Amino acid sequence: MQKFLLLLSLLALFNCKETNTKETSKGVSSTYTISFKNAVHHEAIVHVTFTNLKAGEVEFRMSRTSPGRYALHEFAKNVYAVKITDSDGNELNVTRPDPYSWKVKAHDGTINVNYTLFANRGGGTYAQIDETHAHLNMPATFMYVPSLENDEMQVTFNVREDLNWKIATQLKHDEGNTYSARDLQYFMDSPTEISNHSVRSFEVDGQAINFVLHHNGTEAELDEYFEKVKKIVLQEKTVFGELPEFDYNEYRFLACYIPNASGDGMEHRNSTIVTSTRSLAEGGMERNIGTVAHEFFHCWNVERIRPKALEPFNFEEANMSGELWFAEGFTSYYTALMMCRAGLMSHDDYIKGLSGTFNYVWNSPGRNFFNPIEMSYQAPFVDAARSVDPNNRSNTFISYYSYGSVLGLALDLSLREKDLNLDDFMKLVWNTFGKDEIPYSVKDLHTTLNAFAGQEFGDQFFNNYIYKSDMPDMKRLFSNVGVSLTQDKNKVSFGASVREGKISRNTKMGSSAYNAGLENGDKIIKVGDFTLSDDLDFNTIINRFKPADVVNITYERLGNTRETTVTLQESNSYIIALFEDANDVQKANRDAWLNSKE
Repeated sequence: MQKFLLLLSLLALFNCKETNTKETSKGVSSTYTISFKNAVHHEAIVHVTFTNLKAGEVEFRMSRTSPGRYALHEFAKNVYAVKITDSDGNELNVTRPDPYSWKVKAHDGTINVNYTLFANRGGGTYAQIDETHAHLNMPATFMYVPSLENDEMQVTFNVREDLNWKIATQLKHDEGNTYSARDLQYFMDSPTEISNHSVRSFEVDGQAINFVLHHNGTEAELDEYFEKVKKIVLQEKTVFGELPEFDYNEYRFLACYIPNASGDGMEHRNSTIVTSTRSLAEGGMERNIGTVAHEFFHCWNVERIRPKALEPFNFEEANMSGELWFAEGFTSYYTALMMCRAGLMSHDDYIKGLSGTFNYVWNSPGRNFFNPIEMSYQAPFVDAARSVDPNNRSNTFISYYSYGSVLGLALDLSLREKDLNLDDFMKLVWNTFGKDEIPYSVKDLHTTLNAFAGQEFGDQFFNNYIYKSDMPDMKRLFSNVGVSLTQDKNKVSFGASVREGKISRNTKMGSSAYNAGLENGDKIIKVGDFTLSDDLDFNTIINRFKPADVVNITYERLGNTRETTVTLQESNSYIIALFEDANDVQKANRDAWLNSKE
């Protein structure tokens, strides 16, 4: 019996050693420390130790893009004073094969990298360091080794205690100011706000929803604002029927409403960055909440209901997806709808607010060139992308946010004609793909809609409005919920934006101005018998005419005075409003659509 117990003890000891060995091999291989002594000049000092490196050449790099963004942003441009040594402090020979990476051949399994980071844009994509905060987007801040992407990563934030800085992040808290991530994907998806911020929390189904706010306002303002946030969270939960299972049972809004921030919102797995220059006291109480609504909806739609094309996210190339009309666009549709259902916006304001996006999408020439899938493909060129050459996107591109928002509206109203609704479709997509995090394709969405509403309905919607660029009979769909869709045919449409007499962007294809040969940069001098002046602007003059009027226009281009004839078209703008005499059925349908679901 004693021999048997001894044998069991030896086996247990062996198993324990084997387990510990496995844990070590999967342990921390990238260890970071970041300090902010020179924050006044927007600099951080980063030290990182990469271990468990295989023999041979090792590449480490800065990311070229960031989760939630689709264009390239080339974060390496803000890194300098790079010093690279081995475990004994000996400097290593380094090659630079491209602008974003460094390569080392002769090393001892460990590489230490020290560098300075310049960071001064406080939004969802970049980082900002100054004496108000260290606002860190990880891809814009930290180098990484691609071959260690599956190993754990750890970071210690040396906060400015003299500035009362505290740390807020979705990273796992280890101890003190040290946090960790299970792998590169999670680390890069974990923005961090280090500042003298305030926190409000409430619990939903055993999970904590935390609102972290860095601002110059009062605690009372935060209390009032947080009540709005809670209403948004609860209304969005009703769409899907449940919250996602957040890692560590917590979700964090990381909000910066300060003058030196940039307006932005960026979703992440268990957190979101929401930034604005508007303080709560100066309009932010009403105007900032829309970003909160949009980004929290993403914790389902995009973070877990995830397009296959974005999984896994590629830090080295632009990320293209044909599903952004659904991922971003349907989220945009629900943004204002959730505010309405939460009681933060009246039915009348919500309906009137549809007009801008509806007119932009419905009347855009872009639908002649690309369907919603192809518009989504344009993201790497338009998603905060930068280039210096002129383009014709005002005629060829429709934002997938706006396009998808109008499609979400159209699908919701179409389903309601069948006594169905978009909420229940989103629940089905959530339970089919999002809950178990199974990435989806456009075809998967098509198949799911067929299963939800019938093949004839699903095929008709996708074949006409997703694979093609048609639009449904919105006047009929609006009428079903007691909403009117009208046009004022007595007004004229010129087809160009004119500021201080100068055409300020490309003229709209097929418009009065376009057909007359007018172009971006032309300076209009005279319209008919009216000469533009400080007291008589272009818009005042053009509104004196009627559709089908033929008008002579004198303008200046490249220093030369020219003349052209314009045949004015009738306005194609739509007005969306509540029916004043809606019947009981229409009112009931509208209430079912817009009222709170709690």
